[in-house]
Amino acid sequence: MLSVPVTEASQVAETRRRAVTMAQGLGFDETAAGRVAIVATELATNLVKYGTAGEVLIGTFEDETGTGIELLALDRGAGFPNVDDALRDGHSTGGSAGTGLGAVRRQSQAFDVISWPGRGTAVVARLQKSVAASAAPQATVGAVTVPLKGETANGDAYCVRRRGDGWTAIVADGLGHGPLAAQASDQAVRLFRKHEDAPPGAILAAMHAGLGHTRGGAVSVARYDPDRAQVTFAGIGNVAGAAVGAGGTKRTVSLPGTAGHVARRIQEFEYRLDPDGLFVMCSDGIGTAWALEAYPGLIGAHPSLIAGVLYRDFTRVRDDATVVVIRNRPA
Repeated sequence: MLSVPVTEASQVAETRRRAVTMAQGLGFDETAAGRVAIVATELATNLVKYGTAGEVLIGTFEDETGTGIELLALDRGAGFPNVDDALRDGHSTGGSAGTGLGAVRRQSQAFDVISWPGRGTAVVARLQKSVAASAAPQATVGAVTVPLKGETANGDAYCVRRRGDGWTAIVADGLGHGPLAAQASDQAVRLFRKHEDAPPGAILAAMHAGLGHTRGGAVSVARYDPDRAQVTFAGIGNVAGAAVGAGGTKRTVSLPGTAGHVARRIQEFEYRLDPDGLFVMCSDGIGTAWALEAYPGLIGAHPSLIAGVLYRDFTRVRDDATVVVIRNRPA
């Protein structure tokens, strides 16, 4: 994902330019790219007017509806006392026409916003080449993955693959950062795709065997079995996982080592996950002290918003950072 800081008016145009360029790279025509331009402009303008330490993340997504552009606007500003008011055309506290978030929602195929007074706001908008004839289904996967500031290559990588009503996921964190770390994590994803039908421990073993020619890294694999309401997790190194449900948050166990070089033991662990629960995976660019319960309403938000808020509040600034949030389909 591209990270564009937005703290002053001159950065609005840069946000729009980068978003439109990415959309055109996906084959968006002039009309569709124009919708992306509107959304990017409105989100960035709102950050300038109301946000503190604002940032727009621009990336691509792929879900049941297809592929498109995703924009995440994050800030640590005053927040909205009432989100419904903020979405209503004509409502403004900044002297504008008050059509910003309403325009973003109208131009997007998927949209969500969450805000807390005194704790900032997060907004997600997903746009595709064409407007769908019917409402998109609830998103089940959201992710934020951002390289270390100053780097263009991201040493983290992830992949989520559906298995009926279940799923299998990987997060790989190449050792260090930059191109060589990216080479290791990209190879981990390729090996994951090759062996994705095997049990998580066997997938992890195949990646460990196949990463020897790279610098290696931390890798974790998770699989959700809906029939047993259970996640099987296997990890080498410090890619963390957490099952989040009505009973709270259960952190996973990942064993010490570096995939591709040192792994004394590969072991699977099993965790209960509610049919309507969340599973979160983070590279070590994200601190581990987070708790979704500390953010009222966040657990029910779009998965990308959850990932965005965790990235905003728990990023370690000296590393690549990745958060993947997977929401199970309702039983």
